[in-house]
Amino acid sequence: MSKRARRAAPAPGAARPTVTVCRGCCCGTPKVPGLDHAAQLRGLRQELDGAATVRATDCLDACERANVIVVQPSAEGRRNGGRPVWLGMVNDLEATADITAWVKAGGPGLADPPGILDLYAFHPSRRVQAGLHDE
Repeated sequence: MSKRARRAAPAPGAARPTVTVCRGCCCGTPKVPGLDHAAQLRGLRQELDGAATVRATDCLDACERANVIVVQPSAEGRRNGGRPVWLGMVNDLEATADITAWVKAGGPGLADPPGILDLYAFHPSRRVQAGLHDE
């Protein structure tokens, strides 16, 4: 038996990207009008089933950019230099569809995001980033 065949299976979710959807005090609430927030989350889960882990979380503390979605790379994506990408003001279905297409293509480190997502990307403070990784 080869060494490759004897390796333990990767931890659940490690082999695929993780999409974290903020559903805290502002994101996912009527404070951000004009979007069916439940449908956005449901659509991400349906479209990315098997391609990514999609999870909802409490406030990511970037309320001024509601709705916030963080796309974290798979283990392979991280080995290829991919890092979490924070996207804010994801308040339309077209942006959600662009995120979905990118994640299906591999996500950070494995596929270039659609150029339009540059308009949504931001860099949160280290304190805010640490909060996501502490969950």
